[in-house]
Amino acid sequence: MKADGIGHAAQHSAACVEQAEETVKELRAALATAGIKLPTLGIDPASLAREAPCPLIELGRCSVETAARLAAVLG
Repeated sequence: MKADGIGHAAQHSAACVEQAEETVKELRAALATAGIKLPTLGIDPASLAREAPCPLIELGRCSVETAARLAAVLG
């Protein structure tokens, strides 16, 4: 029974990673439509290092100009 729990956790983790990858892709496309590029946009590798990964999306660093453009689009 314990093995089933581990298998379910692995499937859940894989689905979470897939969802995070798709979300990064969608966010990158939406930002590109607005003329904004976040150079380090991606999945935070440290969040994948756990036994059961629960990925975080790293928006990363950007220039002041890019941050201002992002604020204008969101504001």
